[in-house]
Amino acid sequence: MSQRSGHVVCFGEVLLRLATPGRRLMAQSESLDLVVGGAEANVAAGLAALGHRTAMLTRLPASPLGDKARAALGAAGVDTRHVGRAMGRMGLYFLESGAGLRPSAITYDRAGSVFALSDPEHFDFAAALDGAALLHLSGITPALGPGGVALAQAAVAAADAAGVPICFDGNYRALLWEAWDSDPRAILTGLVQSASVMIGNHRDIALLLGKPFSGDGAERRREAAQAAFAAFPRLQWIASTARHIAGPDHHRLAARVDGRETAHQTAEVDVTGIVDRIGTGDAFAAGVLHPWLEGQDAAAMAQAGLAYAALKHSQPGDMCTIGKSELEAFSASGGDVRR
Repeated sequence: MSQRSGHVVCFGEVLLRLATPGRRLMAQSESLDLVVGGAEANVAAGLAALGHRTAMLTRLPASPLGDKARAALGAAGVDTRHVGRAMGRMGLYFLESGAGLRPSAITYDRAGSVFALSDPEHFDFAAALDGAALLHLSGITPALGPGGVALAQAAVAAADAAGVPICFDGNYRALLWEAWDSDPRAILTGLVQSASVMIGNHRDIALLLGKPFSGDGAERRREAAQAAFAAFPRLQWIASTARHIAGPDHHRLAARVDGRETAHQTAEVDVTGIVDRIGTGDAFAAGVLHPWLEGQDAAAMAQAGLAYAALKHSQPGDMCTIGKSELEAFSASGGDVRR
């Protein structure tokens, strides 16, 4: 593969996360910790931290909350020239971090947000995509409802017209899809048809193709990848993770990247002392795209994706802003202070 020049455009909704401190339940909390995030914004921030030019294409409310979100994107090194503003509300989600045998829980409060109520004509896709190396979006946008479907379809159509490759992260959110009369299989299949890179595992592919996959481990994943390549002629790469939860603060993580003629699966690494699991999938996507943009192979993509996802577990908040030197110095066994 050759190195790709140009910036990465990330299209989607920016959210504010309100989390209970100290792993408290919402009913116990008298204050909430606020950070800026959202799947596509997290990828933009991660790639910016790794030295790539990124731009966020979204709409934010013309309010102090919108100001907060835009400033956070800028502070992360993301180009905000294509961030529109309008009167309305900010999309929110609330996080109760799990402990012991109690899992974490997320409550969305994003209905009627400025982004969700946007129309495709509110975005200058052509200007944002001019000279771009990649458009990144996810299945969260179409899950928002018919308006979100129209937005995702417009973004994909604009990238196709501009000849810009597309990375699509399945990011299946059942709570969002179930909130309206949706057909996720048909909608997501239409979007993946245009993708060159897909972030998703055998379960995502099973949803798209309407069929289960037999076998275990690597065989199951290769079978699913080959079926996806057959169904989607433009698809070149599929990246996924496998997570085994040993305890609330101890996970085992592995990564895999499949190409049409090659595949690479990493060994598992132990991720312990977990600070924040939210955003680790977006860090994986950024880690995979980092070597893809530099023209490297499946092994480099899988290893970088795994490393960046593992490192994100050590950083609070939605975004991973760990830099390229830290990624390159990553060791699965941890280590002493670097001086």
